Amino acid sequence: MTFLARNLPIVLTLLLALPAAPQEKVSPPRDGPTSEKAQKTYKNAMESLHSRELVMALEGFKKADKQDDGHCAACQGKMIKYGVELQDWKAAELATQELVAEAQSKQDLAVAHHQAAVVFMDEALERRKDEYFTRAHDELTQALAAYSNFPEAVFLDGQALAHLQQDDQAKARFEQFAKMKPADDPVRQRALRYLSRPELARARMAPAFAVTTTEGKRITMDDLQGKVVLLDFWATWCAPCREALPHIRNVARKFQSEPLVVLSVSVDTDQGKWKDFIAKNEMTWPQSCDNGFTGPIAKMFGVNSIPHTFTIDADGVLQEEHVGDASIEGKLKKLLARARELQPTENQAK
Repeated sequence: MTFLARNLPIVLTLLLALPAAPQEKVSPPRDGPTSEKAQKTYKNAMESLHSRELVMALEGFKKADKQDDGHCAACQGKMIKYGVELQDWKAAELATQELVAEAQSKQDLAVAHHQAAVVFMDEALERRKDEYFTRAHDELTQALAAYSNFPEAVFLDGQALAHLQQDDQAKARFEQFAKMKPADDPVRQRALRYLSRPELARARMAPAFAVTTTEGKRITMDDLQGKVVLLDFWATWCAPCREALPHIRNVARKFQSEPLVVLSVSVDTDQGKWKDFIAKNEMTWPQSCDNGFTGPIAKMFGVNSIPHTFTIDADGVLQEEHVGDASIEGKLKKLLARARELQPTENQAK
């Protein structure tokens, strides 16, 4: 999972979510290229994309954007997404520069700088060079100068500053973000954790999410701090998932007295069938339904095939990811041993 895929919405979704400034019109979403030649190239690139020929598709989007004189927002969105995925940083950076140049309102400009920061964060994590965290911070400074009421930019700047070991400044950003969000916001919970432990902002944390179980209980990722989490994506129609079910059930039973939470997230779209299945098969551990691979939790974790499991340690750090029915008990035992070591300290702190 890239930083972009794990944490942040697409440009236009974020744009539409920002409140408009007084007497300022937010520019409408833009579609594909306008020139006939670019439209043909863009169409061919989309066909390559549907065939999963990603390198060819990216080259097509770059060409279409150039043919459209750098005005094709749809091309630029694809250049960012697949540029990051294929580590064609030059293409992704060019697209963000064009978005900045094309910005027609303060909100547009803020979103464009924010998107550039996302690209630099991914590039920094891949190349392991602080200069890209610095560039991300610079972009976010410009985003917030253009539009200060931008919580996502505040939070991301906290992460960039944490990676630069500027913990006091990072904590100030997380505190600022927490004041901008309601108490039940799962990302606000994450910001408060980073505020007390900024070193976690440098870790590969599981995305901050919230689910509602079949029993009507709301669970967030940060509610589970101090516990090891086995996150299991599955579906009733998935034969390998049904084969893996006894294994998951055995883990839930075997470690029920341990600081472990097994959380199963179904990508079923028929909730009636899903509820009947979990009742019939005595799936008594926490269950939630994400309504398909396009559901918010599946998208956060980049899940597009099942069964798919993630092991997450007591600090919320992603440890292992498995596609298929892999043996996970050995890793869980190690993580549980560490979680048990932490418990006395946490209890004394209370």
